[in-house]
Amino acid sequence: MANYLLTYHGEGGMPTSAEETEKIMAVWTAWFTKLGAAVVDGGNPASRAKAISPDGSVMDATSSPTGYSIIKADTLDHAVELAKGCPVLAAGQVVLVTETFDAM
Repeated sequence: MANYLLTYHGEGGMPTSAEETEKIMAVWTAWFTKLGAAVVDGGNPASRAKAISPDGSVMDATSSPTGYSIIKADTLDHAVELAKGCPVLAAGQVVLVTETFDAM
């Protein structure tokens, strides 16, 4: 089984109330429960980002993920099927599924 990095892209925002936070966390908990042992790292939201050019110059990133998770699956297609239940999709975001491999 390989690990797959799920990166979330698109407009997203943080909950504005305790009730909204509770609802969102319940949806994520249900999805992670459904995935079970496939969850390697539930991940976290992401915010600010910087981009580093090959010449070492640093600038504000024009595009960055809004969060990530790591799952394991038998194939890329299987990982995609698992990712189709990701809560960010209901919010209009995109999930990028990327296979990782051990290099070290």
